[in-house]
Amino acid sequence: MRFESTVTSVSWIPSEAIAGFYRLPMDLGVGHYDEPPPDELEDLEALRAADRFRFANVLRAWVDVEDGRIVDSGYAGGGAIGATTVRLGSRSATFTAVALPDLQAQPEVGDGWVRFQQTAGGRTGAPMPRRVSHPPFVQIAAPTAWTTLALTISADGSASHEQAGASPFPRHWVYDASGKLTAKSGLIDYRSWSLRAFGSHSPWGDEDSPAVTTQVETALERQLSTTIMRGGAKPKKRKIKQGDALVRQGESGDELFLLLDGVLRIEVDGKALAEVGPGAILGERAILEGGRRTSTMVAVTPCTVAVAAGDQLDREALAEVAKGHRREDG
Repeated sequence: MRFESTVTSVSWIPSEAIAGFYRLPMDLGVGHYDEPPPDELEDLEALRAADRFRFANVLRAWVDVEDGRIVDSGYAGGGAIGATTVRLGSRSATFTAVALPDLQAQPEVGDGWVRFQQTAGGRTGAPMPRRVSHPPFVQIAAPTAWTTLALTISADGSASHEQAGASPFPRHWVYDASGKLTAKSGLIDYRSWSLRAFGSHSPWGDEDSPAVTTQVETALERQLSTTIMRGGAKPKKRKIKQGDALVRQGESGDELFLLLDGVLRIEVDGKALAEVGPGAILGERAILEGGRRTSTMVAVTPCTVAVAAGDQLDREALAEVAKGHRREDG
């Protein structure tokens, strides 16, 4: 009997993911940010045709099982790369992205399971002149972007997956075999990516980058995040240094937060209960339960949050979000 499974990553550039001088091409309309990919991945080719992502990594693999033993295994699938459209005034040009060869590790065979690992990615076809941090100190070609996915299939047909590595830019979302969004990269760093990710400094050379991966927020949180970012006045942004607290338990507060980038650790009475990543709505319980913060939120990585007024979102929706945030009850 043959069992097959798939894990897919879709990589895209979120709104305002680039800061400082580096965002000038975006502000001038030469480049563009991407709309978030869908919660359910149904037609990857249609997304590519609509210029909805920069590249994707589709790791598909199979095992053959006889009498409860795995007797054969192999890869299918591979990378899918998009294009880059550059606009200058009324004119535009589309550059076909440069795909690098898929890297498929020799399957690792264990007692009743096989682990597959695949790296896919490339670089945009548009030139990107910039200073870099090591020889030749000036680079013309765009940096390299990639994800490394791992998929384990067992003899009973069950499967598990992880994002084993990824470039620090752009954002990477991970989908399971059913097309459901299951994880996302927690931190993006355009500056270090543009300075370093070229030549041998990638999986096609001699190094990968560990992936900072977080669980996904709820569909309701994704809906509310759109209201915060686009529903009225532009929200304020706040940056939190690694190790600093966004809020502390017991403090008064009437602001809501949308975590835009980075990973926050949730602590109650000094005990770490969870870590949350981009897309999480935070601070709602103080608004609903008397104006006092019910937890401390510490930056595991550098973080950026959008700050919104407590009355900007519907209280019933906030109450629904809060139900899933009672981590101390579990």
